Amino acid sequence: MEIPPKSPDGSEKSPQSKELLPSNTASTLCISSRSESVWTSESRSKWDIYRKPIIIMSVGAAVFLLGVVITSLSCIEITNKDVYKMCGPALLSMGLMLLVYGLVWIPIIRKKQKQRQKSPLLQRLKSFFFNR
Repeated sequence: MEIPPKSPDGSEKSPQSKELLPSNTASTLCISSRSESVWTSESRSKWDIYRKPIIIMSVGAAVFLLGVVITSLSCIEITNKDVYKMCGPALLSMGLMLLVYGLVWIPIIRKKQKQRQKSPLLQRLKSFFFNR
């Protein structure tokens, strides 16, 4: 009977014994991947496809409008004028950045959808090799 070598921290279990445990990472890797929808051929609704860009554009528009309001408050005589002068332009730029990010994301999604529709043979080959 062999005594397993002690690990550096002094415990009885060796690091090799942990590696010998059965693992099903190969099968869960394909299932849990974020790009799984690329390999499946089921159709999704427009809301499922464009949900994230629409939400980002909505948040960006709201932050942009809040920046407009806060910047316009800095023009009125108020006690904390310096705070409004700093926060207003920051919110304007963040809102505009999110708005443009969402607007650019939509054509990218459309291009990917067209590429998927063009190559059904390639998609079948990918699903054959990766869904085993």
